[in-house]
Amino acid sequence: MSSTTTDAVARDDLALLELTPTGSLRIGIVAAPAPSALFAVFDAGSQAYRGVTLDIGGALAARLGVAVEIVNFPNSGACTDAVENGTIDVSFMPIDDERRRRVAFGPIYYVLESTYLVTASSGITTLEEVDREGVRVIGIANTTTIRSAARSLKTAVPEAVETIAEAIDRLLQGKAEALALSRDAFRTLLAKLPGARVLDGGFQQTGIAIAVAHGKPSALAFVSAFLEEAKASGLVRKALDDAGFADAPVAPPGA
Repeated sequence: MSSTTTDAVARDDLALLELTPTGSLRIGIVAAPAPSALFAVFDAGSQAYRGVTLDIGGALAARLGVAVEIVNFPNSGACTDAVENGTIDVSFMPIDDERRRRVAFGPIYYVLESTYLVTASSGITTLEEVDREGVRVIGIANTTTIRSAARSLKTAVPEAVETIAEAIDRLLQGKAEALALSRDAFRTLLAKLPGARVLDGGFQQTGIAIAVAHGKPSALAFVSAFLEEAKASGLVRKALDDAGFADAPVAPPGA
């Protein structure tokens, strides 16, 4: 993006009004026990959240010249609700058709693949073995992943839990055999689940994108231009690297 385009977007007073009706940028995030391309973590030392979405969101607020207000939600479904009803101004979430009806998406910054993590005691080694009688599958409520899992499974029926922490507890207590989630998230969660394995293959691929409420065209144009620039400038690359995902590719321009 040229500096002329960036400056023009930055001077758009209507975009500022639509994005910051309270005077600050209210950013919705999802925190988890371990980071991913979407999930943030709470740093006990600094008493603050950190992660990819915090880095991108903070840079967006800096471009707008406003303060940041971070709002943590238990899952991306709750973030969708908050963007739609105006409780927050912007968030980052995986795209699916249901969400497209409820919020307006800008560009994708990362493409995720959803698969299953299975416990050692389950004996499961393939995706096909998840879909059988007696296998207890869990996923995070109101997410693209659990909706996709429900569509793809013919025998097993996924049960929704509210948070990643609750899902881990279920697995550790032997109350579930399989967790549906994105592959990048499993990389950091594996250490918390001795003997667990992540299955090859997947049942969904989708992008994580920036999102604002419908009916805010100037806000959507601004965040879209900003995120494309963030991908081109290396900001997104650095955010992924800093979160421990140096081998995770940034989504291509225009995605």
